[in-house]
Amino acid sequence: MAKPASKKPSFKRKSVVKRKAKFPFGKIILIVVLILFSMFGYHYRNAIYFYIKSKRSGGSTIDKVAQARIHQVLTKHVDKTFGLDVSQYQGVINWQVIDSIEHKFPLHFVFIRATAGSNKVDTQFVRNWSATKKHRLIRGAYHYYRPNENSIEQADNFIKTVRLQKGDLPPILDIEQMPKNQSISKLKIGLKRWLDRVEAHYKVKPMVYSGERYYEDFLKEEFSDYSFWIANYNFFEENIKDDWLFWQFTEKAMVNGVYEKVDLNIFNGTPIMLKQFTKSN
Repeated sequence: MAKPASKKPSFKRKSVVKRKAKFPFGKIILIVVLILFSMFGYHYRNAIYFYIKSKRSGGSTIDKVAQARIHQVLTKHVDKTFGLDVSQYQGVINWQVIDSIEHKFPLHFVFIRATAGSNKVDTQFVRNWSATKKHRLIRGAYHYYRPNENSIEQADNFIKTVRLQKGDLPPILDIEQMPKNQSISKLKIGLKRWLDRVEAHYKVKPMVYSGERYYEDFLKEEFSDYSFWIANYNFFEENIKDDWLFWQFTEKAMVNGVYEKVDLNIFNGTPIMLKQFTKSN
């Protein structure tokens, strides 16, 4: 009997699945991060070097970062003019030793708080006012405006306290507070009354000081014919803007002769231009 032909077992071919190559997102992100870090490091190289060097002298990390930013801003404005602003909160200042920041950036001017509201006189004003003149710093006096007090009484408080001389900066109105018992429009009327009365007395147009946000929201348009001194401490703000005559860029400076932290300012021009801006008679 013939044997039936044996069937060969059939084998199914395994289909070869081609795997798509994975896109290297992780590597690309890492490369981008490294590039950004390198750019950041290069941009802030002066500040980073200053920070590392200052670590040896002790102090908090926050203070060291603040001093590094100050160094960065000063380095970017070597063609400008630097100065302080002070009040009784800095205590008794040794003006004899004040001449520069970091023994590298010379100081040319100082703003001094004279008055606040309708009856406050800064306890250190008289001393600071005479000492800065003696030590040949260009000086300017400012009034801290209280929105809920009479504007004319505030102007008269400043006028009876401050005697401007030839070579002094124009008087300054410092407005930072929001009104509690009046509208913004009435606040602006009061500010204008203060400015007009002070200008009539000193025969020189005053300046206005405020924070950048306050300036942008309430002052920039209606007070556009005045010069502005603007406060902005933003870490990433590195350059003075064209419409700022002065820029207060930090409140954390440490200056030889001042025993508390102090504000630093940049004038948007050269020392010669600053002298031209002072009172002429």
